Amino acid sequence: MDSRRRAFIQFVIFITGLPSTAGEEVVKLQELEGNTVIIHTGLTAIQSDAQILWFYGPEKADANIVNSQVFRGETVIDYYTERFRDRLQLNRNSGSLTIRNISREDSGVYKLHIITGRISDCSFRVNVYAPVSKPVMRNLNKIQSVSQRDRCSVLCTVENGKDVNLSWFENKERISSIDSRDSSDHLSLSLNVTIPNDSTYTCVAANPVSNRTTQLHITQLCYINTGLSSGQVYCPVEPVVRLVLSAVVALATVSILIYHFSSKTESDGDDSKL
Repeated sequence: MDSRRRAFIQFVIFITGLPSTAGEEVVKLQELEGNTVIIHTGLTAIQSDAQILWFYGPEKADANIVNSQVFRGETVIDYYTERFRDRLQLNRNSGSLTIRNISREDSGVYKLHIITGRISDCSFRVNVYAPVSKPVMRNLNKIQSVSQRDRCSVLCTVENGKDVNLSWFENKERISSIDSRDSSDHLSLSLNVTIPNDSTYTCVAANPVSNRTTQLHITQLCYINTGLSSGQVYCPVEPVVRLVLSAVVALATVSILIYHFSSKTESDGDDSKL
């Protein structure tokens, strides 16, 4: 771009003024990190000689990132910022802006300025989220097994993030919930389950663009053993060990008896020869 044309553009920006969000309706968009996002203006056709400008800022759209105008019969589109590098694309017909591989750092306010015989503008608040993590469960009981009519305490945990919600569901009904807090790296929500229990329990982590679910498998997590009291630890290996030991003892006993009778028979045979 030559210095004369750039000076003209800066002059136009100066006389129209920087965009302000005061008193304007702001369209809110929620997007998933890594996606290609199109900020639609809702327009179908823009005057061919219009000047189109996009502004951006984390809190206030005060930095010009795109400028498109017709200069001496030629349509020129300039992308001013290194922040987005080659990820921006303007649609001259509608004024829509495409952002490729959008990241959480791209969250903020985007504002469109269209200059024809008058100035038209609209603002967009874009919030970009990472996919929510899968919830993890663990048994909070001090013992490793529970018996019937006991209660199993389960803790569901997920990595914290922007606008994350963690909930327990019994069958399809939400029974408890907690929202994200900036002061914690993780969100945790406990659940007490009475055994036996035929209900289905699931822990769901969600943010505005994604959700992940983990189902509670009581027989795996709570180590249910109906033959022991709640103060005993059930070890499934112990009966097998006892069975093996019993077999070894029985085999040893039989071997001793066989040896004893064999020795006695040989001794009786020797005596008869005499």
